[in-house]
Amino acid sequence: MNLTINAYAKINLTLDVLAKRPDGFHEVEMVMQSIALADTLSFQPANNLELICNDSRLPTNEQNLIMQAALSLKERYNVSKGVKIYLQKNIPIAAGLAGGSSNAAATLQALNLLWDLRLSIAELIYLGQSLGSDIPFCLIGGTALAKGRGEQLTLLPRLPKLWLVLVKPDLEVSTKEIYRHWEKFGQNQTNRSPQMIQAIKENNVENIIINLNNHLECVTSRLYPEIRDIKHRLREQGTLNAVMSGSGPTFYGITKDETDAYKLKQYLSRYYQHVFVTHTL
Repeated sequence: MNLTINAYAKINLTLDVLAKRPDGFHEVEMVMQSIALADTLSFQPANNLELICNDSRLPTNEQNLIMQAALSLKERYNVSKGVKIYLQKNIPIAAGLAGGSSNAAATLQALNLLWDLRLSIAELIYLGQSLGSDIPFCLIGGTALAKGRGEQLTLLPRLPKLWLVLVKPDLEVSTKEIYRHWEKFGQNQTNRSPQMIQAIKENNVENIIINLNNHLECVTSRLYPEIRDIKHRLREQGTLNAVMSGSGPTFYGITKDETDAYKLKQYLSRYYQHVFVTHTL
């Protein structure tokens, strides 16, 4: 059996950094949201594990989360089968959109079916969290509150459909580097996750937009000053609000409707190569 599956990107509606943990990671509280921008993965039965990607910048060996996810399943459940995986990369790399994590999540879901492992979503989440903090969310998708390192999930009501314009500058950001500078640049910010959760529960679109927030934005903007221009242009062109996703460097702006989103993309494409119109799922 061959199988093709979409791996959806995510944005952060909020990202509150609370404290540094004893294990060296940071405790976070964030509201995460799936969006329609997606990579496509195709799986074919094979004797060995093999990954082929349309983007030559990505490793196709065990450095890739797709291969790590496949190997984890194979070793943990003594699977003798292999698989050939084709990755059509559409989500920008190292962009704060969980592209790698969504690929790993899709791989866990697909191989659970192809290898007839019959694992529950809870078992997949347990395995996924050992590979990456965003993988548990990518396994369930939708709208969710994430705590801990991002692996403690609480599902939230469905978000109204919002049109987004994403802008990713020509630079790649290391999440580890951003968190390493958090104590220096990112302290004393207001936590917005509680207000965001309330706005979502009330289906209050205005308050959802008002409470978009990301503690890491000030850190990434300090280290990479050129990304400040993105937010300025998004706001200048009439977006309802604009905020960075994850550790960056991608910013997204919310527009009134699809027509405005495509008009904004046309304008921003004069300045940036990677501009996407998408919407919340």
